[in-house]
Amino acid sequence: MGKLDQEDRNDISTQHFAFPKQRKEPLEDASHVRNAIARFDQVDGVTDQEKDEAWKRIRSAAKKFNVEMSEADWREVGKKKK
Repeated sequence: MGKLDQEDRNDISTQHFAFPKQRKEPLEDASHVRNAIARFDQVDGVTDQEKDEAWKRIRSAAKKFNVEMSEADWREVGKKKK
């Protein structure tokens, strides 16, 4: 994943973010999708409803970019499996 500079980030359509209102977690390619999953539990300033909606967008992007997800729900992110 290439790091997005501010100009590149500003060029991304709002609909291509997991959290479009806050423009957090871009979902431009497989690498960004994996990053959004890995960092999901670090996102602050959003409601559980916004997290539910973001998770749907992430799942859709993961399917589009063939990214495997082991978590079925965002509440599982960061929790170790036994």
